Amino acid sequence: MDRYIEEIRDRVLGGGEVTEEEAYALAEHPDKEGLYEAASQITRHFGKPEFQPCSIINARSGNCSEDCKWCAQSCHFRTAAQKYPVVKEEETLQLALHNERAGVKRFSQVASGKAVKGKDLEQICANFRVLRERTNLGLCASLGLVDGEAIEKLREAGATRYHCNLETAPSYFPSLCSTHTIEDKLNTIRAAHEAGLEVCSGGIIGMGETRQQRVEFALTLRKAKPVSIPINLLNPIKGTPLENAKPLSDEEILTTVAIFRFVHPKVELRFAGGRAQMSRDLQLRAMRIGINSAIMGDMLTTVGSDMEDDRRLIAEAGYKVVMSCEL
Repeated sequence: MDRYIEEIRDRVLGGGEVTEEEAYALAEHPDKEGLYEAASQITRHFGKPEFQPCSIINARSGNCSEDCKWCAQSCHFRTAAQKYPVVKEEETLQLALHNERAGVKRFSQVASGKAVKGKDLEQICANFRVLRERTNLGLCASLGLVDGEAIEKLREAGATRYHCNLETAPSYFPSLCSTHTIEDKLNTIRAAHEAGLEVCSGGIIGMGETRQQRVEFALTLRKAKPVSIPINLLNPIKGTPLENAKPLSDEEILTTVAIFRFVHPKVELRFAGGRAQMSRDLQLRAMRIGINSAIMGDMLTTVGSDMEDDRRLIAEAGYKVVMSCEL
């Protein structure tokens, strides 16, 4: 391992922080195997031996007013994404119980649209109250750019974590979305923190951004102070402007995971959408380098992973699955 990597690793292991200049330099460092091994050591030092699985329900689908180029649910694009209103308590509960029996730790209601308001918000809160009473799951919400009043209602209903992805680097975001900004997202995240909720915030890689922009993205996420960072690999969906996006190489994916681990040594780095495109060996390497949690089951608009396959993969990577929620 190169001495430069060792020095930064040792500082991080001692509780220090990677500087912006160092993060960019690490991403370009030729000793990739040394970088990956150092990130793996940071993961093992700060992380728990348990893998942290979560799952979601697509609580409202389609008809989104936003023009995010990666998203099948935008009304600006013609895709095969389903369209339906907010699901009711019983359907939400049954899926949550199914996932809890499979060993999932956290469960999130995720809804399309710029923000969930009015009667839809009340239904989401009603769903949370039932989940709080009937399950032992940690409850998360991903409902767009909601305000502090809405977040307080969610907290009172039982939500303990709010999810709002920054998606990509600030320098690249405007080329992918014109209907809202990263600052809008950070305002929602600040409201979640003020309400006492944990924050989950990450995004998508492979949308045409540069390696340096992926580093910028990792550094910007420090502002969100997340406990969990979902890393999605773009799954190009027919009908969206990114349907012909070129996939990232294995090295780019692993380097991204390593850099995120250096920048966020204590955070859960979470496999999210798109990992079905990755080979089993690549997923194992990513897990050994820095991924120590995952969204399990189907994603919002694409097929996710088989939970039994995930169990075997997690065990092979050296983790054990948490079988119950520790609230």
